[in-house]
Amino acid sequence: MTDHTPVASLALGNPWEALRRHTAARIALGRVGASLPTAEVLRLGLAHAQARDAVHTPLDFDALASDMLSDGWRTQRVSSQAQDRQTYLLRPDLGRRLRETDALALRTIGTIMELAIVVADGLSSTAVQRHAVPLLASFRTVFETDWTKVPVILVEQGRVAIGDDIGEALQARLVVVLIGERPGLSSPDSLGIYLTFAPRRGRMDSERNCISNVRPEGLDYAAAACKLANLCRGALIGGLTGVALKEDSDFPPSLP
Repeated sequence: MTDHTPVASLALGNPWEALRRHTAARIALGRVGASLPTAEVLRLGLAHAQARDAVHTPLDFDALASDMLSDGWRTQRVSSQAQDRQTYLLRPDLGRRLRETDALALRTIGTIMELAIVVADGLSSTAVQRHAVPLLASFRTVFETDWTKVPVILVEQGRVAIGDDIGEALQARLVVVLIGERPGLSSPDSLGIYLTFAPRRGRMDSERNCISNVRPEGLDYAAAACKLANLCRGALIGGLTGVALKEDSDFPPSLP
C-alpha cells in the first residue's frame, strides 16, 4: 500500500514573511536547519550573476545614440583614459580622466552653455541602457533651458568625476552625469545622477549632489527628474552644488 500522507516541509518560515512584499531586500528567507532553503540559494546565485553581467556587459553605445537621436538629442561619443574594461576596474583614476584627444575635440565647440549632460557606462551598463533615455525625456519636461544648446556626451569606461573634465572643456555652468551605479544583489540596474556647478578638474565629491537608485522599482523617472530640476535651479541661483545645496521638495513630480 502506498502512503499518500503529505510530508511536512523541512524549510522553516520566518515571522517577517509578510514584509517581503514591501521590499526587494533579502529578508525573511526562512531556513532549513542552519542553511537557507534551496530556492533562496538559487535566487541569490541568479542575483549575483545579474550583478556581474551588469558590470561586465559592454554598453551598446550605437543603440543608445540611436535612441537619443530619435528623442531629438545631439550626442558625441568620447572615452576615458581607461583603454579597456579590465583597466577601468583596476584603475578607477583613469576612468575619471577624459582622453586628451576627446578633450581637444570638445574644446572646439567653443560655446559657453548653461547645461551639459554626460551619460557614462559606469559599473552598470544595464542601468544606462534601460533608464537614461526615459529619464532625460522626463527631465526635459520639467526644466527650462535652451535645449538646442545642450549636448549629450556619451562616455565609454567613465567614472563620475569625468564630468568635471567634460564640463570644463565645454565651459558649461552645470554638468549632469548619468551613470550606472555599483549593482547590488537586488538592484543590478540602478542609475545614479550627479550634478556639479562650475565643473573643472579637481572638484571634490562634496561639491556634487547625488540622486541615487533611479529605476522603476526605486525612484521613478518623474520623481528623479523633478528632484534634478529643483537642484539645477538652486545651483544656478546660488552658484554652488554639493553639501551646501539641499533638495527638499515633497510635491508631486507632475508639478514643476
